[in-house]
Amino acid sequence: MNGVVLREFCLALPGAFEDFPFGPLASVFKVRAAGGAAKMFALSDLSAPNLSVSLKCEPQLAEQLRAAHPEIVGAYHLNKTHWNGVSCTGNLPDAMIRDMIEDSYDLVVASLPARDRETLGWSRLAADGKT
Repeated sequence: MNGVVLREFCLALPGAFEDFPFGPLASVFKVRAAGGAAKMFALSDLSAPNLSVSLKCEPQLAEQLRAAHPEIVGAYHLNKTHWNGVSCTGNLPDAMIRDMIEDSYDLVVASLPARDRETLGWSRLAADGKT
């Protein structure tokens, strides 16, 4: 996976946009709530030679992923209980990285008010692939 593909995938998620609150090199992908507030679901320096992305993750799953894959570590400068740093340099399949991005997005959207989830067309069943 490269930076262009990562950006396109993140921005294709409903309500997603790119922001730069930490400077021009740190792409922060957020989902906007109706009230104007936005929550981060991915963070990456898309121009880095060793591309990686920080993604939100359920704590128990985060530990399991780190134990199973050396390419997944606690995210740099983020709460390592809830955020993984994922190497995108080719050792993990792109499909797995896309799944982790979607999971991060779903965790963030699940924390939004019901009206915001409805506006985004999101439901827990849809997120679980059961609809």
